[in-house]
Amino acid sequence: MQKYKKKTKQKRRSKKTNNSLRLMLSTSYYLCAPEENVHMIDFTRFKIRDMETGTVLFEITKPPTPGQSGLKQCDPNTGRFVRYQFTPAFLQLRQVGATVEFTVGDTPINNFRMIERHYFRDKLLKSFDFEFGFCMPSSKNTCEHIYEFPTLSEETMHEMIQHPYETQSDSFYFVDNKLVMHNKADYSYSGGP
Repeated sequence: MQKYKKKTKQKRRSKKTNNSLRLMLSTSYYLCAPEENVHMIDFTRFKIRDMETGTVLFEITKPPTPGQSGLKQCDPNTGRFVRYQFTPAFLQLRQVGATVEFTVGDTPINNFRMIERHYFRDKLLKSFDFEFGFCMPSSKNTCEHIYEFPTLSEETMHEMIQHPYETQSDSFYFVDNKLVMHNKADYSYSGGP
């Protein structure tokens, strides 16, 4: 399990958007602790669809939180990692829409931004940069971001299919240019677990 790596105060203050844009490899640990999500941003639903056909390729909804049972969540990184399993046909897609639903805490968010970087082994495939816009306090928000995929060579696609989970991504979430969340994912395009 990947853990958050403690940093000095000086290094913590330097977690700005331009630093994440310089990363050329997927990180081996989380760059911020769950406690740094002081705006209480909580992603509750996520859907990926093919923009050409409208076909839903992936959808997940966070289950409702059960009543107060007195049990605490043991692993603070729960929910920060997703393992995707797609078919090889996914690599042929040119454009997908990713719809995300999320809630925010009791303070407004003016500048909410996500930088998502995708890698295969030691190569950056694509960097995406999305704005979420203004989020009212104590609100539920939904937005769709459009991902334009890069053209991959047949050799690269073959390698990605043959080596499941060596394709990885880091999603960095910023409020007012300060890193508040970091999620990770890996991907299989072999059509199975």
